[in-house]
Amino acid sequence: MSESEVTLLVTLTGRDRPGVTSRLFAQLSAHDLTVLDVEQVVIRGRLILGVLLACGHSPDLTAIHRKVRTLAADLGMEAELTLGSGEQAGRPRGRLHVTVLGNPLTPAAIAAIAGRIAATGANIDRIERLASRPVTCIEFDVSGADPDGLRTALARESASLGVDVAVQRGGLHRRAMRLVVMDVDSTLLQDEVIDLLAERARRAEECAALTAAAMRGELDFAQSLRQRVALLAGLDESELTDLLKHLRLTPGARTLVRTLSRLGYRCGAVTGGFTQFTDWLAGELGLDYTAGNTLEIVDGRLTGRVTGELIDRPGKERMLRMFAAQAGVPLSQTVAVGDGANDLDMIAAAGLGIAFNAKPAVRSAADASVNVPHLDVILYLLGISRDDVEAADADDLDLISVPSAQNTNSAARSLRSR
Repeated sequence: MSESEVTLLVTLTGRDRPGVTSRLFAQLSAHDLTVLDVEQVVIRGRLILGVLLACGHSPDLTAIHRKVRTLAADLGMEAELTLGSGEQAGRPRGRLHVTVLGNPLTPAAIAAIAGRIAATGANIDRIERLASRPVTCIEFDVSGADPDGLRTALARESASLGVDVAVQRGGLHRRAMRLVVMDVDSTLLQDEVIDLLAERARRAEECAALTAAAMRGELDFAQSLRQRVALLAGLDESELTDLLKHLRLTPGARTLVRTLSRLGYRCGAVTGGFTQFTDWLAGELGLDYTAGNTLEIVDGRLTGRVTGELIDRPGKERMLRMFAAQAGVPLSQTVAVGDGANDLDMIAAAGLGIAFNAKPAVRSAADASVNVPHLDVILYLLGISRDDVEAADADDLDLISVPSAQNTNSAARSLRSR
């Protein structure tokens, strides 16, 4: 539309009831109007309906005002009509999603985030709650913002407020994600498996010293892994089987993978740890792809060596690319989740990189950061609400209640690097 053309914003507020939207548009249909935008929100039974209209060359604004106000009075609602120009209507909408996670999420935090958005010259077009548990998640649709500048500004703000904030491009970009690949130790699992094995081999202190040396940069990952695995030489194979009984999944891991799978995503796990445990995770969670290092076992005991191609920091990125190729998904439609420096390459390569309770260097490099102990909040960063999760669960129960050959679960498509 031209910048000189008149726009009319019609807003109805009041108790929600069936037929409000259809009756409003029926009144508007008799006039020379074009619908530019519609937004409708219901909060605890109270409706807010906004319609942005472009007016024709000779709009009968008096008649439009009268009809809308008469309808509002009949419905027991309030009506507001505001005239504007085409220039005001031309602001690009829905360009960015700003997702805010908190437990609790306070009014002060929302005020600070909204204030920072406004300070950058951006506009909040819509605010929506995606979830109230396990954390509260509010999402802003923002237009007129520079993504990098807004991300930097909100990262500083979020640290002082104790909330997580993610800034992503809007539209189909986020909805196009189709493959999610996660680290294992301290991500899918609460534990560091090699530390637990070292405890069983009575070499925990030596293992911890090697880990610390690697974190200081004195050893690279490959050196550190080989030296730590060497400490496990002689450990009975039965210890690995027994350890599986004691591994702790991260809260929300089952919900995350189950929901993604039901919504058509592929899910994978890649680790600098060991296939003896990723194999278990594949069966436990229904993962599509897994990759890790394999502990060599001879005559029922660990030899202190790993076999096959080493999965280190570059190896994780390589596995992400391989999983994407297997799934027929471009890298731009992949998500990588991790917590340590070993995950940096795959986080950088993925379409969306998420730091989960991560080291500072990983948080600063990732597109989004989550610092709560619930892995399923990653769903909200993908625009999947708690209602979507519960609807997916309900749909699955409906399928189970009507058995058929088409509804039986297929075996997980695990791809393991040996």
